[in-house]
Amino acid sequence: MQIKPRQHLLDIWRATARHSFEDGKLVTGDTDGLSSVADAERLLCLLYPATEVPAFRLDQPDTTERDVLRALEGIGSRLEIPPNLITALNQFMRTHTGPDDSPTFSGGHYFKSADAGGEITHDQAQLGVVDSYSMSVTLCLATLGFLKVYEGTTTRPEVRRAIDELREATNARLTAAMISLLRSFTVNVFDAESEQGRRLIQVIGQNRQSDRAVLQQFARRFRPLRATIIESLTRGIQVDESIRDESQLFECGWAWGVVRDAPHVTDLDVQVPGQPDGIADRLPYVYFTVVALDGIQDLFSERTLTLGLLDADQQKLAEALRLRWELSQQYWSAVARFGSERWPLEDLPWQTTGLRLESEYFSLTVAAILVHDLVRRKATDDDLTRTVAIMERLADRGRVTSRMTRNDPVITLHNPGVTMPLAGSERSGGLLLWRMTDFSAQLLKRIIQLAELSRNIDAQDRLLRLAEQTFEHLWNRRIEDGVGADLWDDVRTVYPDARDAGPRLSWSITERLTECLVAARNLYEQQPIRSPELAQLARELLSEATHLFGKEQLEASAGADGGRGRTMRSIESRLEHARDLLDERPATAFALALPVLQELDTLAQARGAAAQEV
Repeated sequence: MQIKPRQHLLDIWRATARHSFEDGKLVTGDTDGLSSVADAERLLCLLYPATEVPAFRLDQPDTTERDVLRALEGIGSRLEIPPNLITALNQFMRTHTGPDDSPTFSGGHYFKSADAGGEITHDQAQLGVVDSYSMSVTLCLATLGFLKVYEGTTTRPEVRRAIDELREATNARLTAAMISLLRSFTVNVFDAESEQGRRLIQVIGQNRQSDRAVLQQFARRFRPLRATIIESLTRGIQVDESIRDESQLFECGWAWGVVRDAPHVTDLDVQVPGQPDGIADRLPYVYFTVVALDGIQDLFSERTLTLGLLDADQQKLAEALRLRWELSQQYWSAVARFGSERWPLEDLPWQTTGLRLESEYFSLTVAAILVHDLVRRKATDDDLTRTVAIMERLADRGRVTSRMTRNDPVITLHNPGVTMPLAGSERSGGLLLWRMTDFSAQLLKRIIQLAELSRNIDAQDRLLRLAEQTFEHLWNRRIEDGVGADLWDDVRTVYPDARDAGPRLSWSITERLTECLVAARNLYEQQPIRSPELAQLARELLSEATHLFGKEQLEASAGADGGRGRTMRSIESRLEHARDLLDERPATAFALALPVLQELDTLAQARGAAAQEV
């Protein structure tokens, strides 16, 4: 199934507007309990394409295209859509604000109790989580960009007041989310002889070297990163002094929420209320690290920088987050590619060191960090090719591109999903779990990111075919009717053996699909990969065609307005166009040159036949 970003995004917008708005007002009550994560995901399904795809812009009503208006008719008319979106965003900001006027980042129903049949308490549901911090960064930046453009198009007093209210609330939420991300970053230092140390050595050494050799290699490989951590991490984190000892192992990344004893951030021009004490253990999770990386990179996007969306305090926080963003990418990318032969990441499935879990989902999250790093440092062809092979294996092992067998245990990867205990959450009154059900959507997202990065024709072709297969798998999982019709997720449509899994609206998967379609649009906006071999052939064809055209011009003309004159002008125009395309689109230049050569040959044959008759 070919990915058609415009058509498919409009389908999602149409379904989202029909489901979430009534008479232009945002309706609530469909997220199984209060969750800032789900509420932000729902709004991003609309706002993310509207701020990232020029054809979907809603901040300049006079330029909104007709098919976009038809898709969003459930939200309002051309002039009503922006004010109604602002009202919905203000509603979100007020809903997720605490009694002290500080933003809240509740995980809500996304938290699960570790006790069978147990229920989470209201206080537990209100706990902040990295998913909410990261999603809030993306939502707030999209909102600020939307307001910056739209406010210049309206003079209505009530709309201007709503804009001012929303901008103030959005800036406060963005700052609070960035602070929470800083306070959720952690460095976990542990002894090589500890249980966690032995597991890390086993994962990266793959039982091919002695523990001592692996430890020595780890010390050498991570010496620069260790030095950076010691010298640079001073804000929002406490690092164990034992990290200075190179015999100690360490991991860095994001815990599930604010870390216990994380210091408050106080060196800002404006003090931000509501920096709650953390309860999370100093244990980095690759899943939450990926989630944080996705949100933080939006702080440095071209749109954020061009529109100047960050104030002075936010710029300080962004620089601190950027350092952690780079450290985490470098650490996990190095761990994933550790050694000189087979990568640890290629040894599926990945085993976590802190919680002793293993799953293809964790392999995918480590691969996602590797993709971030490959984009950052412009990957080599070898790194890219090996990563493509990993994605293909994950799609097969996850039964995305292969058939589900009878009583296949892989079904649990999609339903009920992969669960992780949240270390330290027991301090809230009971251990909490976090469940991930979006394996296929995350896989598609990373495949498209890799395809956008790749400048190797073979690798990109493999990725595009894999992306189309994965997208078809996901598109078939839409809910057919009832609540959430044409949104996600109904796994039974592709996995009939999932008897206990009924259709259930998932804003998480729907939002991931929206991101994937925006990324696919960006991929198609790129110039196609240039083939050096085809460029040389095209150059040779054009050289011959140009020479024959010059020769043909030596012949007597029957008049500029005659048929031969029109043909010569057409040939000259097409040759010039083909030469202009030669460097960027050699295949097109090649295709344009062939009919020109045929036409020149036809002219020469006609002239020769005429000469013989004379």
